[in-house]
Amino acid sequence: MLTVTLPDTDLAERLADLADRVEFVQWDLLSPLPPDVAERVSVVQIGHYWGDPARWRRLSEAKNLRYVMLPSAGFEHAVPHLWPGVTLCNGRGVHSAGTAELAIGLILASQRGLVEAIEAQREGRWHNPELPSLADRRVLIVGAGSLAQALAARLRPFEVELTMVGRTARDGVHGIDELPTLLAQTDIVVLTVPYSADTHHLLDAAALAALPDGALVVNVARGRVVDTDALLAELVAGRLRAGLDVTDPEPLPPDHPLWRAPGVIITAHQGGNSTATYPRVAALLRRQLEHLLAGEPPENVVALG
Repeated sequence: MLTVTLPDTDLAERLADLADRVEFVQWDLLSPLPPDVAERVSVVQIGHYWGDPARWRRLSEAKNLRYVMLPSAGFEHAVPHLWPGVTLCNGRGVHSAGTAELAIGLILASQRGLVEAIEAQREGRWHNPELPSLADRRVLIVGAGSLAQALAARLRPFEVELTMVGRTARDGVHGIDELPTLLAQTDIVVLTVPYSADTHHLLDAAALAALPDGALVVNVARGRVVDTDALLAELVAGRLRAGLDVTDPEPLPPDHPLWRAPGVIITAHQGGNSTATYPRVAALLRRQLEHLLAGEPPENVVALG
């Protein structure tokens, strides 16, 4: 029988029908694991507290740990906490729908001036400017994974000219080496890539400078994929606009100039923070446990300790 720790009662309730084959132990990594449980645990499902280092330090209490399951697509934060023999699986696909929805919201709010419309409404002021459409815009999605695919599916009905970029070129996807040329032909660029050394400051000062005047930068990936100082300079100059669900640093300090920069909409890493998240985390964990019970490898393996 597998012994699996769960971060909350919600997951336990959703997976209760597996209790005859799986021993579930609730553990939020705050309190110590009882010694007898620590010897049995082979799978730990991480909750939505990936930024808390104190909890990660307790992971080593699971002496026979073999798998760590993340609810997030991003996994760079978890890799330093692995040890030999532990397999890390991410939550690829769990947040794709919710994050794609938010990306569409940021794009529409920016293109159609919804922030200014709300401000005008509060003032009782009739505000009727001509604004850029989403229809017929050249949209570049940087990334080609599940989030990028979910976003592309939602963008196509808006009648955009859609281009996708991945690490390597393939059918329907341009290679990352083409990015400078593609940026120069883009009205809206959306970042959906995982964070790594290769994507650190992928949009740096030179890449941002390649974008046409008035272009919109939407980041639903990780804050450090964009050079914040370079983006801030473009926003202050009024040359570019931005919709940011992630920032660098994060959380963004109250006195950070990005809050007050012109032409920017900021949401507080809300992409996957929706009611769709918990059932999708449960569905993925169910599949993972069924794989392990059948002696099969799990899905979404991203790192080995």
